Amino acid sequence: MFTLKNYDTSNTKNDLLSGTVVAVALVPEAIAFSLVAGFSPLVGLYTAFILGLITALIGGKPGMISGATGSMVVVMVSLAQSHGLEYVLWATILTGLIQIAIGVAKLGKLIRFVPQPAIFGFVNGLAVVIAMSQFQFFKGADATMYALVITTMAIMFVLPKWTKAVPAGLVAIVALTIIVYFSGLETKSVADLGNISGTLPKFSLPNAPLNFDTFVTILPYSIILALVGLIESLLTLSVLDEMSGKRGSGNKECIAQGIGNTTCGFFGAMAGCAMIGQSIINFTSGGLTRLSSATAAILLITFVVSLSNIIGVIPIAVLVGIMFMVSIETFEWASVDRLKKMQKPDAFILLSVTIITIFEDLAVAVIAGVIISALVFAYQQAKLTKRVRVENDGTKVYELNGPLFFGSANNFINDIFDIQNDPKAVVIDFTNTRVMDSSGVEAIDKLTKKYTKLGKTLKLRHLSDDCIEALQNAGKFCTHEVDNPTYKVARDY
Repeated sequence: MFTLKNYDTSNTKNDLLSGTVVAVALVPEAIAFSLVAGFSPLVGLYTAFILGLITALIGGKPGMISGATGSMVVVMVSLAQSHGLEYVLWATILTGLIQIAIGVAKLGKLIRFVPQPAIFGFVNGLAVVIAMSQFQFFKGADATMYALVITTMAIMFVLPKWTKAVPAGLVAIVALTIIVYFSGLETKSVADLGNISGTLPKFSLPNAPLNFDTFVTILPYSIILALVGLIESLLTLSVLDEMSGKRGSGNKECIAQGIGNTTCGFFGAMAGCAMIGQSIINFTSGGLTRLSSATAAILLITFVVSLSNIIGVIPIAVLVGIMFMVSIETFEWASVDRLKKMQKPDAFILLSVTIITIFEDLAVAVIAGVIISALVFAYQQAKLTKRVRVENDGTKVYELNGPLFFGSANNFINDIFDIQNDPKAVVIDFTNTRVMDSSGVEAIDKLTKKYTKLGKTLKLRHLSDDCIEALQNAGKFCTHEVDNPTYKVARDY
């Protein structure tokens, strides 16, 4: 929570200046995403203000920026076209409630199961998407726009090497806007995107019937919006955690996103989530605390209410140049070099998530990355090795190494043991083996049955109490030696 009591004033200047840069950078994307959905530019601007301010104050990561995003718009555009804005507002409210429930249930920690190669893929894919999203502004562009884009990128690259007292993005915006305005250069400006002049958002219930039919219509969209929004927000949080070296709270961010989206629906704004591009602008410009993201949200609504004419003269080319630099800084360039050293499965995951993020959808990409990682892990772990010895009384002992679970069960039954040629007494030593699931228990039971049919005895050595209990509950033929091992078989605690 943002409290003046805990605020460190040593970073106030950087927070305020960084928030200013972000506020200006939010304008074109908020307008563009609104137009994609077929809404007034004010809908996206209100989202950036309401969601941005709420997550700034109570979110899981200080300085993280939220607003209208392309990934969310892609999901809601079908509902907007078929039923209109009012149904989208109800869907936004339900989206927020689902996200709050996920946060209260403390499911935000599940983001930890996203493997590092998938996160690299997400970051790289999103960096490409950020760059590609700027191409729309080059339609009908002249040499002036290209020159301004290149000049902006040059300022963003060179100025931080001299001084970081003022964010390079802010210098580029102010300096190039003044030059363009007073020189009379003809180039696209923010005002060309649409009218951003308006009032403060007002509370109202969506003008669509609140009944079962409406609920059935919006529920699928709300579920997808909630999941896509949280995936993008939590991954953005993870990226900023790595950049800052400080860990944020995933569950807190889920609740903040939920409260923000629910509020948006009651004030005529659409659902949104964290914005990795603007978040990185804020971080690299020196915005490290909640004041920076709160400043961005408050300044944005100030632009709408009072300063739309001033913001309207800012050249689009300057903002495009800033976003291109954000794209370059977002891309995990080290991952390109790591590809040569990575194991092939990890490299495949990284490239797959990158490609799917670019051409399909963020949520699909991350889910695919997790599934691929799980399958690769299962395949790599599904290897049991054995060491065989014979005791003085002729008993043959199989000392196994590796986990016994659904992936290795077939190998356990068919490849490890020489059932036909084994002696009358056989022992399996589980000292270095873990029984991971019911498939492992079933495999032991089937193997024991095969030995029994041949009149041979099979005993299990060094089983833990919980594994013995599992065998007693699920197995029919298993017998074991009494001992007191020091390990526990894998289970859910």
